[in-house]
Amino acid sequence: MDLLEQKFARLGVENAPGQEVRQQVNGLELRGEKLTGVPVDFSHGDVDAFEPIPGTLDLFVEGVHSGGRQAYTEYRGRGDIREDVAQKLSRFTGQAIDADEQLIITPGTQAALFLAMAAAVGRGDKVAILEPDYFANRKMVYFLDGELVPVSLDYLGTTVGVGLDLKELEESFKAGVKVFLFSNPNNPTGAIYSADEIRGIAELANKYGVTVIADELYSRQVFDGREYIHLCSQGMDPDKLVTVIGPSKTESLSGYRLGVAFGSARLIDRMEKLQAIVSLRAPGYSQAVLKAWFNEPEGWLKERIAAHQQIRDDLLNKLRAAGLTARTTEAGSYLFVKLPKLTVSLLDFVKILRIHADVVVTPGTEFGPQFTDCFRINFSQDHKAAVAAIERLITLVERYRI
Repeated sequence: MDLLEQKFARLGVENAPGQEVRQQVNGLELRGEKLTGVPVDFSHGDVDAFEPIPGTLDLFVEGVHSGGRQAYTEYRGRGDIREDVAQKLSRFTGQAIDADEQLIITPGTQAALFLAMAAAVGRGDKVAILEPDYFANRKMVYFLDGELVPVSLDYLGTTVGVGLDLKELEESFKAGVKVFLFSNPNNPTGAIYSADEIRGIAELANKYGVTVIADELYSRQVFDGREYIHLCSQGMDPDKLVTVIGPSKTESLSGYRLGVAFGSARLIDRMEKLQAIVSLRAPGYSQAVLKAWFNEPEGWLKERIAAHQQIRDDLLNKLRAAGLTARTTEAGSYLFVKLPKLTVSLLDFVKILRIHADVVVTPGTEFGPQFTDCFRINFSQDHKAAVAAIERLITLVERYRI
């Protein structure tokens, strides 16, 4: 296998979220009858259960009627839309953002992450990522020929923050890490970084000259009145930080493929040049939808957060009563669940769930190779269907429990 084949072999999508893989369960004895119920795909949120911000379709149609002016915007996004987004994000983060120099609209936050990484990581550069963290992070490092430096999280052993050992992070910086990529709230655990952790990251990055890419996609959906601190407000070198955010999961706008990155003018400039040869721009008509972001009807976001919090609580109660371990989600819509010992492997159990119970989950190994006894679910689903699906999952855990 040549080097290019090896590179793409490490980007496997078989178990990635949203793939709904149709692998067959070969050589396994399926115990008991098939469990019936409404199929639930926990690998991503259900935009039918939680609909987009009211009026977004009208804004999209408005963009269509604007014709070429909207279809063929600047590579960074249409100027007036960027200005509107910059003002809203400046208020949200407490950090002034220049719409012309420090912000780019991308085809989804996934694209923003890749563009930011490609703008900051060169061949052989050491990149620190956390374990567990977003499934695509390590794959981007591999693809860009960077050197992966994992930093572990003690997410189950702490009640404050995500369990980041700042001394371990500093050791990685001392060892020559050039870029640090992390999600806050953490995906897959839903934990929020504490004030001490965020300040510590900023101080260490400044001390060692490390570029930081902060994925803040779920920073609007925070539970239980918890504090959320944006890294960009903590005095980091402005030339060394890019923050990624967008109207996606919380707002059920994933289908419009919109993301935003802001921060270092130098890196945003590089991202624009790369976007110009990859996708040219974010979908032109879709950019108009950004006018609804942060302009939701009064009470809309509060109600959405309350609905998700109730689903979270009901699922956690079911899982914990069955002896499964999961940290309480502090923001976003994910639970990272630890299984008891089973008679089958994690990947086989995931297949059995899909075939035998019509339940799709994401195996923990997508978030770090050591998580062979964990899975992730996105609980942004129809409430009753999600609870019933977890009950079917628990039934299968009992069937295969050692």
